[in-house]
Amino acid sequence: MRSVRLLPRPFCRTAPAILAAILGAIPAAAQEAPAPETPAAQQGENIAATTRSTFAPDYFARFAPRSAFDMARNVPGFAISNGDGARGLGQADTNVLINGRRISGKANGPTEALRRIPVEDVVRLELVDGASLGIGGLTGQVLNVVTSASGRVTGQFRYQPEFRSYGTPARLLQGSIALAGSGAKTEWNIALRNESNRRGNEGPEDVFDSTGTLVALRDEIANFNNDRPTLSGSFTRTAGNGNILNLNGQVQGYIYRERELSLQRPPGGSLTRTRSLRRTEDEFNYELGADYEFAAGPGRLKLIGYHRYEDSPSTSTVLTRFASGAPDQGSAFAQDADEGETILRSEYSIKAGGGNLVAALEGARNFLEIASSLSERDAAGVLRPVALDGSNARVDEDRVDAGLTWSRALATNLQLQLSVGGEYSRISQSGPLGLTRSFWRPKGFASLDWKVAANLNLAGRIERVVGQLDFFDFIASVDLDQDRADGSNVDLRPEQSWLYDIEASWRMGALGNLTVSAYLEDFIDVVDQIPLPGGGQAPGNLPSARFYGLESQATLLSDGLGWKGTRIDLTLGWNRSEVRDPLLGFVREVSENELFDVEFRLRHDLAGTPWAFGTRGDWKKNARNVRLDEISLNQPSFAQAFAFLEHKDLAGMTVRARVGNLLGQRDRFERTVFTNRAAGQVAFSERRNRHFGTVFSLDIEGSF
Repeated sequence: MRSVRLLPRPFCRTAPAILAAILGAIPAAAQEAPAPETPAAQQGENIAATTRSTFAPDYFARFAPRSAFDMARNVPGFAISNGDGARGLGQADTNVLINGRRISGKANGPTEALRRIPVEDVVRLELVDGASLGIGGLTGQVLNVVTSASGRVTGQFRYQPEFRSYGTPARLLQGSIALAGSGAKTEWNIALRNESNRRGNEGPEDVFDSTGTLVALRDEIANFNNDRPTLSGSFTRTAGNGNILNLNGQVQGYIYRERELSLQRPPGGSLTRTRSLRRTEDEFNYELGADYEFAAGPGRLKLIGYHRYEDSPSTSTVLTRFASGAPDQGSAFAQDADEGETILRSEYSIKAGGGNLVAALEGARNFLEIASSLSERDAAGVLRPVALDGSNARVDEDRVDAGLTWSRALATNLQLQLSVGGEYSRISQSGPLGLTRSFWRPKGFASLDWKVAANLNLAGRIERVVGQLDFFDFIASVDLDQDRADGSNVDLRPEQSWLYDIEASWRMGALGNLTVSAYLEDFIDVVDQIPLPGGGQAPGNLPSARFYGLESQATLLSDGLGWKGTRIDLTLGWNRSEVRDPLLGFVREVSENELFDVEFRLRHDLAGTPWAFGTRGDWKKNARNVRLDEISLNQPSFAQAFAFLEHKDLAGMTVRARVGNLLGQRDRFERTVFTNRAAGQVAFSERRNRHFGTVFSLDIEGSF
C-alpha cells in the first residue's frame, strides 16, 4: 500500500492575520503554557532559542507513564513520525530527537528508542522548531526528549493478553521487559519485546457471473497468527571533551501463519468444493547503527554507519477438493528473499553566514536477492513445476548523496533553512532480463519557521524529493489467493516529486493544542500498475501524479473550561490523488490511496482516585486498487471503537482492561475481474463480508 506523508501545503496569506485575531480574543489565562516552563537543554544552541513548549514529567503523571514513549504519545497536538521508507539517512523525516540528536536507526528508530527510556531518566520534553536544527528532513514541530543519567539500573515490564469472542485463539505471548542504566558519562538500555497477533474472521462471500447473477455462495473462515520477537538496545558515551558515541542495534524474528478455509455451494444447493489456503513466513533480520561526533577544526564532524540484513523465506499453497471426486486442483509458490542495506554518512557542521552550515556526504548499497518456485497441479491432481520468468533475480543499487544545509535566524521569531544537493545511483538486475542503469537526481529544499505570536507557529517547506524504489517490484511474483501474477519489470525508475507543505501549530494553554497541516505533491515517474510490452502487467512508472490533502491534530483539555480530568484527542486526515489510468486514459485515484482517516480518543481521570476510563474510535476509507484486469476494494465497515477502564496503582502496577469492536465492525472485500477491462467485459465479481467478534484485552504495566 502506498503511504502518503500528511505534510503541509504551500502558502496561506490570510491565515496568520486570522489566527492572530483569534488569539487576541482568548483570555490571557488560557494562553499559559500547559506545563511549567524550564530552561531548554544545552544540547545545541538552536534548541534553546527555538523552543515552542516545554513539558515537565509532572505534566504526564495522570497517564501513569513507564517510558519516554508513554510521555511522547501524550504530548498535546503532536504525533510521532518514524520516517518509514525513507531513502537513506539524509532524507529520514522522523520528528523525534533524543538530547538534540537524531537516532541512527530505521526499524530500531524513535518509537523503539523511546520505549527503552524509563520515566526516571526523562528531564523534560520540548517541542522545537524543526527549521532551526540544521537537520535535513525536519520541519515544523519536532519533539526533543531531554534525558539525564539517574546513576542506577531501572526496569519496566508490560504484559498484554487478548481474547476474542470466537474463532481465534487467545493472544498470550505479547509483552516486553526493558532495563536501563547509566554511569558518570554513559547511558545504556536494552529491551526484549514480542509483538503478537492472533486474529481471524469468518463470514460469507458471494460470487456473481458477468451478468451480475449470483452463481456461488462461500462460507469462509480465516486465521492470521504472527509473532515478532525483538531484542534491541543502545549505548551512549559522552567524553569530557564533548565527543559523543552512540551505538544501537536490534535482532528480530517474524513468524507468520495464515489459514483460510472456503466451502462453496450453488444457491440453494449442497457443497460442491472445499478450498484451503496456507501461507507461512519465517523471517530473521538485524540492524546495527553507530555514530560518533567530535570537534574537528572550527566545526564538528559526525560519522554515521548503518547496516540492516533480512532473510525472509515464505510459502503459499492453495488446494481445492471437489465433492464429485474430480482430481484436486491448486498451486504452490515458495520464495526466499535476502535483502540488505549499508550506509556510511558524514556530517560536518560549522558556523557560517550568521548561521549554521552542514555539509553531508552519504554512500549506500542496497540489494535484494530472490529465489522463487511455482508448481501447479496437472489434470491428475499432481503438483508439477511451472516456469515463472523473472522470478529468480538479484537487484543492486549503489548510491552517493551529497548536500549542503544552511540554517539561520532571519529574526528572533523567523528561522530559515536551505538545502541543495544531488545524488547519483546505479541500479542493476541480474538474470536474462537484467539491465543496468544510472541516474543523476538533484534535490533540496527551503523551509521557514515563523513564530507569529507567543502561542502560534507557522512552518512552510518546498522540497525536491527523490523516492525509494521497492526492489520487490522488479521481480516476478504470484498471489495464489487472488489468482494474480506480476511479471518482471527491469525498467523501473525512482519517483521524483515537488512537495509543498505548510503547518500551523496553535498552543491554547489550558485548553490544549491544535495543529493543522496541508500538502501538495506533484510526482514524476509515479509507480503504479502498467502493461508490459510482451504481455502481462507489473508495477511500473506512469508519467505523473498528484497528491494533496489536509490533516488536523487537536487536543482539548477540560481544565480550561472549569473542570479537571477530561482530555479529548481528535485526528482528521483527508487525502486525494490524481493519476491517468494507463489502460483507459481517464483520471482516477492512485491505487489504495487512503482517502480519509478519523481518530477520536477520550480519557477522564477521576480526581483524587487512581481510576481512569475512556473510549477510542477510528474510521478509515481507502481508494480502490486498480489493475489491468481487476478493480478491488479492501474496506472495513464503519468504525472501530473500544472502551477502557484503568487503575494506575494496583500493587504498584497499572492495569487497564479494554473491550473492543463495540460497533460490530466487519472486514469487507470486493472485486471485479475482467476478461477485457478496456471493453468493460466482466468475467466475474466477488463480495466478502466477515465478522470478527468482540475483542477483550488487558494491559499490565509496572516498573522495578
